[in-house]
Amino acid sequence: MEDITVQELKQKMDAKESFVFIDVREDYEYEEFNLGADLIPLGTLMENLEKYSDKKDEEIVIHCRSGKRSGMAKQMMAQHGFTKVRNLLGGVLEWNSTFS
Repeated sequence: MEDITVQELKQKMDAKESFVFIDVREDYEYEEFNLGADLIPLGTLMENLEKYSDKKDEEIVIHCRSGKRSGMAKQMMAQHGFTKVRNLLGGVLEWNSTFS
C-alpha cells in the first residue's frame, strides 16, 4: 500500500477514520512528543506483531522520527502478511514542520 503524507494523516485523524496507528520510536522520543499512536519501539516490533494478528487486512499507519525506522517496520510487517501498511513520509519531523 502507498505511504501516507502528514497532510493525509491529519485529514484521517480529523475525520476520526478508523485505522491502526503505531509509533516505532523509543520511549524517550514518545514522551517528548507523540501523535497518540501505540508505542512499539522498532526493536520490539517482532515480538509484538501477535497483538495485531487480527488486523492483517486493516489499514495500519506507522511513524517514527523521520520515516526511516517506520519504513523498516513497514517492510517487516509486510513480510509477515500485513497487507495495508503505510509509512508516514517524513515522520514526526515533517509533522512538526508542517503543523507547528
